[in-house]
This record gives sequence, C-alpha cells and structure tokens, in this order.
Amino acid sequence: MNKIFIIIGREFTTRVKKKSFLITTIAVPLLFVAFYAFLMWMMLKKDTQERQIAVINASSIKTPLEKINNTNFIYTDENITQEESADYLQKNGYYAILWIPANVMEEADITINSFSQIPPELESNIHTQLQNKIENIKKAAVITETNLPDLEKKLNATKTPVKIRTLKQSDTGEAKESSSAIASIIGLIAGMAIYMFIFLYASVVMRGVIEEKTNRIIEVLVSSVKPFQFLMGKIIGVASVGLVQFLIWIFIGLISVMALLSAFMPNIDMESLRNTTDLVAMAQTNNLDVEQLEMVKNIAQTIAPSYIISFFAAFIFFFLAGYLLYASIFAAIGAAVDNETDSQQFMTPLTIVLVAALYIGIAAMRNPETSIVYWASFVPFTSPVVMLVRMAFGVPTWELLVSAALLIAAFIFFTWLSAKIYRVGILMYGKKPSWKELYKWLKY
Repeated sequence: MNKIFIIIGREFTTRVKKKSFLITTIAVPLLFVAFYAFLMWMMLKKDTQERQIAVINASSIKTPLEKINNTNFIYTDENITQEESADYLQKNGYYAILWIPANVMEEADITINSFSQIPPELESNIHTQLQNKIENIKKAAVITETNLPDLEKKLNATKTPVKIRTLKQSDTGEAKESSSAIASIIGLIAGMAIYMFIFLYASVVMRGVIEEKTNRIIEVLVSSVKPFQFLMGKIIGVASVGLVQFLIWIFIGLISVMALLSAFMPNIDMESLRNTTDLVAMAQTNNLDVEQLEMVKNIAQTIAPSYIISFFAAFIFFFLAGYLLYASIFAAIGAAVDNETDSQQFMTPLTIVLVAALYIGIAAMRNPETSIVYWASFVPFTSPVVMLVRMAFGVPTWELLVSAALLIAAFIFFTWLSAKIYRVGILMYGKKPSWKELYKWLKY
C-alpha cells in the first residue's frame, strides 16, 4: 500500500510542477470568463448605431414605419428602381433603401437594399412594426364593418397571458420555484465537462504508460513494484492532479460569476430577486429589461445553495468515478501497445460509448422519462453524463445510490481486468496486439 502512495505522490508532484499545468490551470478559466463576459456584454448592449433608411412607400398607409431605436425612416417621393439603388445609396449616404409595395395590405413583400447585411434585430423590428400596423388597420376596418360597440376592447379582453410556475417538491414537503430548463442545461454542461475531462485525463494516463514503456523505465519499476500497484498509483495520481485543477477552476469560476453579476447588475440583491413579485419595478430601478431580469430570477431560484451543494457533490463523484473507470481501461490499452497510433483500434469503442452518452444526455433534456435515458443513467459507461442531466428533473435517492454503486463496482472489476492485461502487455515490445491477443492475456 505504501508503494501505491509513493507512486501517487510522484505522479502528482511531477505533473503539478510543470509550467504547462500552471498555465492551463490559470489561463483556461480566464479565457472562458473573458469569453462569457463578452457574450453578456453583447447581449445586454443596446443598439446605438445611427442609421438613415430611405423608404419608397407605394401603399395607402401614410407612415408604415416609425423610428426604431436610433434608426430613422426617411420617406421619399422619388421613383427609384432596384437597378438605381446602389447609386442612390452612395449619393445620399443612406444606410439602406426599403420598398413597400402598393398591395402591402394583401401581400406584405418588403425589399431592403443595403451595402451591408441588415442586423437580425433590426430586420425583426421592421417586420414586427409593419405587421402590427397592417393588423391594426385591418382590425379597425372589421370593427367599422360590424358596427359593434367596444369590439376592439372586447377582443383585447380575450387575450389572456399564461405564466407557468414550476415548483420542485422536496421529500420534506417543501416546494420551491425552479426552472427545469435551466437546471437541465446546467446538468448537460456538467455532463459535457465530464465527457471532456475523462478523455483529457484518461488519455494522459495512457500516454504516460506508453512513454514509460517505450523508454524502458517500466522495466526498472516493475522490479520493485507490482503492476497492479503501479497501475493504481498512476491512475489515482493523475486523478488527484485533475481534481486539484478542477477545484481551482471552480473557485475562479465562482469569483468570476459574482464579479460579472456585480458589474452588469450592481444593485441587485439575489435573495431579494428570488422573493420579489414585482419584476417591472425592479427592472426600472436597475435600468434592465424585464425579460433579462426574469431570466436572472429563474437562475437564482434554480441555483439555490442546497441545489449547488448536492449537484456539486454528485458532479465530483461522477467525475472521479467515471474517470477512474475509463482511466483503468486506457492504462491497459497503453500497456498493450507501443505507440498512440496502435491504440486507436481499442479506443474507438470507448469513444463511441462516450459520444453516445453525450447524445443520450442531450435527449434527456427533451424527455428524461424514456427507457433509454433511464437505463443509461445506471450503465457505468454512460451514467456519469446521463445521471447529471436527469438530476435536473428530480431523481430518487435510491436511484442515485444504485448508479453510484454500479459505477464503483465497474471500476473495481475493470481495474482487475486491466491489471491482468497490464502485467503482460507492459513488457511486450514489437508486436501489435489484437482483441484475440488481449483475451488470451486475460486468461493467463
């Protein structure tokens, strides 16, 4: 047992002292933070671009379009054709030229010419404003024809906004408001992280074994250490490096999230936001859109402290257990081959299974109750990804425990099998192993 700890310490200290470890540990989260900060800034940034759009209106509507943000619509009586649009835009300095046909009430086919691509938001605003104008005119005509008093008021009264509140029931009977969509997205992101980390760190184990085998270092090591001890020490050593790196990333991520919220929403108290019923007043106070504030409220209600603790604990377990399972197999593959090229035939099935787990996790967001999602959350090769997505929709404790127990049992079993391949393959050189050859090694 002492030898295993020595190998763990060697693997940990050797990798942590590398400059690449320090660079990736600090640079990767900072790059992610900068990327998402830029996305938030772009999403919250309002369109302030000054634009002048010439409008050739052949319809009976007096002013079909009115000012949108900083975009002004200049109506002109000039008869400009499509062929003359380029010269007209250059001569007058307009951003675009827009044609409204005479039959716009029957067929609203609008054409916009511009030297640059029209922003999607501006195009959507033009579409919405013109559509509303046409519908209001038609509605007014219907009201006039029917000659019914207060018809428009009565029609508007039929519009009933529907708001769905989802309450997550706990075992104690307490119900808290949450968003399954947000929780499932978080679960899928965590599942994708596990998918990437398993490949990243398990591949590190495999490459390390191949390197030591190629350099003949392993011949010296196996003279004093049993192959099983060396295998376990290497797997756990790399796992400890990955765990330390990941905990640092989480710490930096939490600080960055709080900093971003303080920067973009400086006056909002998250506890007050969770309990508020007047989002309009809070949005006006903080100069935010109601939709943006409602999205932040849903996130704040879903990611409560109790949810964070339980989800984080589940994530750490499935991350470690999933890594240990795959790393034991990857180590056996590394011991069986002489270079990474020869390892592809053995890695392909594992890659397919992991990719399948990712796609099943995506499918779980749409329908978490299907049989394939249910059983995939118990199968050890797919459960690290799928179970985290299922947790968003509520998973009984016994199912979590069964999934965890099966994952641990699979790790122990495959580590035992991998050790049998490892002790034979680690001293094999110059021979490409096949699946038949590996089966013979298991029987030794």
